[in-house]
Amino acid sequence: MSQKKSLSFTYNQASEQIVLLLKNDKELIDVKPYYDPANLQRIPELMKLSPDAAAAFLHYEHQVYQTAQALPERTKELIAITVAHVTGCPYCIDVHVKKFKGLGGTVEEIMEALLVAASTRAGAILSHGVNALLAFEEGEGKNPEKSAGKSQNGPECFC
Repeated sequence: MSQKKSLSFTYNQASEQIVLLLKNDKELIDVKPYYDPANLQRIPELMKLSPDAAAAFLHYEHQVYQTAQALPERTKELIAITVAHVTGCPYCIDVHVKKFKGLGGTVEEIMEALLVAASTRAGAILSHGVNALLAFEEGEGKNPEKSAGKSQNGPECFC
């Protein structure tokens, strides 16, 4: 006989986190969130594993955010928010939204930037559809320059 299971969510005000609760017939299980902001405190541990690369990254990040002056810091944070959404990093979303808000940014600006990113991403997918069309037509004589230059020995794809 299978156990009856239910799933629910609750908001923990103390930790400001949504808590996932899985309940089976016998017990209530509090499921730890995968992305916990406290995890960011372990970044120094990672950096110790490759200190030269970590130092180079921190120098690069400083150059981008502090030294380069063509864009205001607020604009850089808005860009970072949209990139964080495209890459799907909840840590970056959280950090950059807080920085942006602290610089006077609004939720309306974030939403508009996210819509621009979504539109651009969708447009890129459509634009790359031309590659699918060309690949489909390859060998049919519709795209002779592409068919003639194809390597028979090299890798087809690196993904």
